[in-house]
Amino acid sequence: MARFCFSLAAWLGGLGLTALLAAPLDKITSVVRVDPRSGRLVRTIVVPSRLVPQREVKPRVVPPVEPGGSVKRQAGSDLDAFVEEMGRRYDIDPLLVHSVIRVESDYNPWAVSPKGAQGLMQLMPGTARRLSVANTFDPSENIEGGVRYLKYLLTLFGDERLALAAYNAGEGAVFRYGNIPPYRETNEYVYRVGKKMGEARRAAERKRRAASEARPRIEEFVDSAGRLHIRTKMSP
Repeated sequence: MARFCFSLAAWLGGLGLTALLAAPLDKITSVVRVDPRSGRLVRTIVVPSRLVPQREVKPRVVPPVEPGGSVKRQAGSDLDAFVEEMGRRYDIDPLLVHSVIRVESDYNPWAVSPKGAQGLMQLMPGTARRLSVANTFDPSENIEGGVRYLKYLLTLFGDERLALAAYNAGEGAVFRYGNIPPYRETNEYVYRVGKKMGEARRAAERKRRAASEARPRIEEFVDSAGRLHIRTKMSP
């Protein structure tokens, strides 16, 4: 009997105590059996396994994906609207976000780099954890995390090129060199994003100018008889 009490106390003092306290009282049972070696009666307390509580997962709208793997980017698409929204929320140029996405993954939400970066904005697993991004392959989660990280780097360094270098090589590398690190990959990355950014800004300016020129203009003139004429003229 003393040996049984000692065994029970030792069991309660270990992991069994945690399970015992967590289990419902009406689910705890005991079983008495004969130990084949000693011939003594041995009592075993049976505690049911704990179930992981269910958690409701809310549905999310994910932008459509083309057969080739890239998220669709037609005018007015869900992705463009979401990038615009993130730009307003975090005060960052949407064209910069698009340029980073273009260079990082070319709009492939399933992209994985040889170093393990994932998704549209190629978030490393450690960076994703810092940003509380649960699913790096969800376009909306990935973009919001990437935009927040870009905003953090822009605020930290106060320079767009240094922020892009840190996005590629890490904050520590930029601090260590006090400039864009002398890594070929990082220098090419900053150049490519800057090039895409310039192209995007010129395209946006052409679009804005074309829209402005397409608006009707009011013209006024006086003829030889001194009469004032007003007419609407559309741009060619």
